[in-house]
Amino acid sequence: MEYVSRVPRPPLDALIDDLYYLEGSSPYARLMLPPMPAALLIVNLGPPFRIRAGTDIETAEYVDGCVVTTPTRAVEFGYPLRTRSVGVHVKPWGLAPFLPMPAVELCDRPVTLEQVWGRPAIAELCDRLATADGPHRMLTLLEEELMRRLRETSGLGLVRHTSSVIAATSGAVAIDDLRVSAGVSSTYLAQRFKDHVGVTPKRLARTYRFAATVLTIDPAGPVDWAELASGAGYFDQAHFGHEFRAFTGLTPTRYVEVRRRFLREHPGHVLDGWPLPVD
Repeated sequence: MEYVSRVPRPPLDALIDDLYYLEGSSPYARLMLPPMPAALLIVNLGPPFRIRAGTDIETAEYVDGCVVTTPTRAVEFGYPLRTRSVGVHVKPWGLAPFLPMPAVELCDRPVTLEQVWGRPAIAELCDRLATADGPHRMLTLLEEELMRRLRETSGLGLVRHTSSVIAATSGAVAIDDLRVSAGVSSTYLAQRFKDHVGVTPKRLARTYRFAATVLTIDPAGPVDWAELASGAGYFDQAHFGHEFRAFTGLTPTRYVEVRRRFLREHPGHVLDGWPLPVD
């Protein structure tokens, strides 16, 4: 697969981790993405792909692309034989200035780009991207579209600052201390997070802790689960295992088995590191 990415210019860099271009054949027909403290926007330029966000939600087809706010559980992507898209890896609070609705309405329920920006605008954007001269020009066009749509969002500064503290501590911070420091009530802070992130600050902290813990796992070597759980601040290994299943649907040992399969079957692949094969 071809993968090209870059960080956007200010002020988008305060909202977005990177813009990317992806084209080629997926290593697996279905890939599962465990929850990360991040959101996602995809403009699809190839055949439709499919998403399933949890076992209680039916798989849906996405033609023009999708918007995924900060998830609380794993998301399954089903890819066509060949995929082509441009997208945005967004900081947890970063979608808020581009959404016409509160982020909480989209929590674990991905929507099409048409539902967010409207059919005419998406059709025009897809046409411009499809005729662009190469991936770098496509990323510039997407960046320009985001700059054009960027709007002031009340309360975003508070959410961004609080989220940044949560991120810096990998979720190991007392949310009540953050509330007191900000001089707001717990109800107010939770509501602003639901509006701009889609989840409460406590839930975001859980996601940061989980992600930071999982990213320390080296699937190529032995894993001391008790030491890992203790180092991450989990009460005990059983609590860690429960949290792991709640986020991914997998036990920790099964997660490592699947990661090892990816490494074995597709060493050095551009997608290795977070997505997991489902098939």
